[in-house]
Amino acid sequence: MPTLEEVAELAGVSRSTVSRVVNNNSSVRLETRERVMDAISELNFSPNAAARRLAGGRTGIIGLVIPMGVYRLFTEPYFPILIQAISHACNKHEISVMLWLAEPEFEHLTINQILTNDLLDGVIVSSMRIGDPLVEALLASHIPFILIGRHLTDLSVSYVDIDNIMASRRIVSHLLGTGRRKIATITGKQDMVVGQDRLKGYRQALSTAGIAADPTLEIEGFFTQDGGYQAMRNLLGKDIDAVFAASDPMAVGAIKAIQEAGRKVPDDIAVVGFDDAPFAVDTTPPLTTVRQPTDKLGSYAVEMLNELIESSDGSSRRMILPAELVIRASS
Repeated sequence: MPTLEEVAELAGVSRSTVSRVVNNNSSVRLETRERVMDAISELNFSPNAAARRLAGGRTGIIGLVIPMGVYRLFTEPYFPILIQAISHACNKHEISVMLWLAEPEFEHLTINQILTNDLLDGVIVSSMRIGDPLVEALLASHIPFILIGRHLTDLSVSYVDIDNIMASRRIVSHLLGTGRRKIATITGKQDMVVGQDRLKGYRQALSTAGIAADPTLEIEGFFTQDGGYQAMRNLLGKDIDAVFAASDPMAVGAIKAIQEAGRKVPDDIAVVGFDDAPFAVDTTPPLTTVRQPTDKLGSYAVEMLNELIESSDGSSRRMILPAELVIRASS
C-alpha cells in the first residue's frame, strides 16, 4: 500500500502537508492541495483504510466477489438469497461488506484492486470458475479468504459447500426409482466445480443402476433458464423419459420447451431441478428439486472467514452442509 511519504514525494511537499490535506485542513493552499490530491489518485492511496489499520489492525470490511455479470446476479434467485444471508451475518458482527462483480473482461482490474487497496480484512468468493486467476492470486497473498464451493485441487483452501455429487446422485436415483430409465441431463457450466460435480453425480447414479452414460444426453445449459430451454429443445428429438436439470432456472426452461412441444410433465418426461428456488413450488407442475441451504452457506462463510481473520494458526477450515431432496409433482 502507498504511504504518506510516497504521496509527499510525488507531490513535492512534506508529509505533514499531505496529512493536513487528508484531514481537510483549510490552511493548505489550493494549488498545493490539488497536487496532493493528484498524487493520492495516481498512487491509489487510501488514507482512511491506512488510519484504521494503524488504529486497530482491521478495517471491519470484507469483500464478496461473484465472478459474473450483473444480469445473472439479478436473474438467478440463488444470488439474492446468498447476498442477503452474507449481509445479515456481517451486520451481526458489525462488519461491512463490499460486493465485487468480477466480469471476465475486467477481472485483472478487480484482482489488482482487491490485492492492493489494503481496505479488506478478508474475501469471500462465490461461484468461481476452475483455475480462476483471482483465487490463485488470493492463494499467493496474505489476505484471508474463503470459497463458497470447494476448490478442485488445493485442499488447503477454506470453503463451505454442499455435497453436490451425492445430492445429484440422490435426485437421479429418485427418477430411477419411479421407473425412468432414459434419463438425460442439462448440465451447469463445465468450467465450474459445481457444474462438474452435479454431472458426476448424475453419471454415478446411472452407473449404480447398470445404465451406461450417453454423452448425447448430456447438454450444457449454463445455469440459465434460456440455456435450459435451448438444451431441452435439443433433447426433445431423443428417446428420453426424464431429465435432470442441474439448476432450477434450467428446469423451468426445460418444462417450457416440453410443454411448447405438446408433451406433458411428468407423464411424458419427468423433470427435476436443483436449488429449491422460491419459485420451484409455483411451477406447473411444482418442481421436484434439491434444497440446498443457500442462506446457511452465506452465514457460515462469514463466520468461518471471521475465524480466519482473527486466527494466527494458518489452518484451513472446511464445512459441508446437508442438502435435502424435495419431491413434488414434476417427477
